[in-house]
Amino acid sequence: MLLAPTVSAAADDAGRHGVFTLEGFPFWAVYVIAFCIVMARAQATYWLGRGVARGMGGTRVAHLLASPRAVQVVDRIHRWGPPAVTVSFLTVGVQTIVNLAAGYLRMPFPRYLVALFVGCLLWAAIWTTVGTAVVYGAILLFLLHPAALAAAAVLAAGAVAWLLHRRRHRSRRAEPAPHAAGVATEQH
Repeated sequence: MLLAPTVSAAADDAGRHGVFTLEGFPFWAVYVIAFCIVMARAQATYWLGRGVARGMGGTRVAHLLASPRAVQVVDRIHRWGPPAVTVSFLTVGVQTIVNLAAGYLRMPFPRYLVALFVGCLLWAAIWTTVGTAVVYGAILLFLLHPAALAAAAVLAAGAVAWLLHRRRHRSRRAEPAPHAAGVATEQH
């Protein structure tokens, strides 16, 4: 079988270098690189937010910050400040808007930097351990059973779609209908 040497070579490589390495780089080097990448990316997003606040009013970024979802995040930043920046690094898909909002709201840079530093430490730890293990697991699953990897990807996408649908449905039920809101105010 053609895949047998590839699978055994992948297993030998993982055994020789360890799961939390990339092509023989030690864990600490991968961690430091991941930390530097996320630190640079998050700061660039923060400074982009500061630029938007300075007067780039008609751009796509300014329109993004005017969206209802972004307004909610901005309110949370006002309320929670730097801890929101740190916690955003434990989520998927929220950290960019939080860093952008922190810049847009002109969060003082020293406070932001402390929160960012802790968040980047956490992010690098998560992605250089769990993230690397998931990537290696997906590669090994692809080499052994490509159909199983495709099925797992479809199931994961379906679960995400279902969760998003449920969330939207719940938020629609929570909002009062325009007619019902008008009737309620007329009765008072």
